[in-house]
Amino acid sequence: MLLAAEETAAQLRVTLLPTPNSSGLSRELEGHWPESPAASPCVAGVIPVIYYSILLGLGLPVNLLTTVALARLAARTRKPSYYYLLALTASDIVTQVVIVFVGFLLQGAVLAREVPQAVVRTANILEFAANHASVWIAVLLTVDRHRALCHPLRHRATSSPGRARRAVAAVLGASLLTGIPFYWWLDVWRDADPPSTLDEVLKWAHCLIVYFIPCGVFLVANLAIVHRLQQRGRSGPRPQVGKSTAILLGVTTLFALLWAPRIFVMLYHLYVAPVYRDWRVHLALDVANMVAMLNTAVNFGLYCLVSKTFRAAVREVFQDTHLPCTLGSRSVGTVAEPMLKPPGLPKGAGL
Repeated sequence: MLLAAEETAAQLRVTLLPTPNSSGLSRELEGHWPESPAASPCVAGVIPVIYYSILLGLGLPVNLLTTVALARLAARTRKPSYYYLLALTASDIVTQVVIVFVGFLLQGAVLAREVPQAVVRTANILEFAANHASVWIAVLLTVDRHRALCHPLRHRATSSPGRARRAVAAVLGASLLTGIPFYWWLDVWRDADPPSTLDEVLKWAHCLIVYFIPCGVFLVANLAIVHRLQQRGRSGPRPQVGKSTAILLGVTTLFALLWAPRIFVMLYHLYVAPVYRDWRVHLALDVANMVAMLNTAVNFGLYCLVSKTFRAAVREVFQDTHLPCTLGSRSVGTVAEPMLKPPGLPKGAGL
């Protein structure tokens, strides 16, 4: 009986392995198996790969089309708002290439994260720089619309395409500089250790630069714009919201909604349960990343919904693209007839 009891107790001791959601006893035993940490499984499976492939396949051509249409409108009207929207679309393209293709698809799915650490950390700089540029160009657009509505005379005197280009260049340079510290960003899917001071600082810097500070600017500026429109409505006929203002409100609202889940999960990972240990947090971060990256592909639909001018520019791009194909499909020996024939004498009539 004594031998049987000792054997049973030995079996119980063997089966007390640490689990991702274990109690304090399991955490004490966790140090006995450092060679096989209990990593949380990827519950989403291949769904993120399919999602990002569709997002890249549809979003990249749409953003390229948006870039051509906005470039034509900027050259034609020379309005600063079009230059800001053009820079915003270009930064979305860079985000899709660097984060969606290189980060999620190439490193995560194709290479299964078996990439040299120096390459991963260098890619981190580009990913965060592209992310910062996309967000803070939207801040430039917000400030420009606020000045145009709340201080129209000053905006008219100081705004110009050259000033807009210089502001965009300054934001791009600052975004690259603010992306350099993220060279030391730790992979949340592989980080089994408790967050260090540097890791905590970088996580909070990410949340502040990408979400909290921009959303604060969006909130203050949009409230001031709405208040200004309400004041105009009291003093006269009901004001009509301009297309640029409507696009601004749509862009900032979509950004705040689509990026909120990622910021929440990042802070939850930092202070409550790590992604590496809890499969539910792992799944939540996968879904939050997919929702956040949707922000790079929805602006085209918003522009088409709000702006008739943008829809006309898109139609022009399609017509100009279709015309060379139509002319190129003619046979070599045929000569295209002019659209308008010169007036002539009727058939059989003499001079």
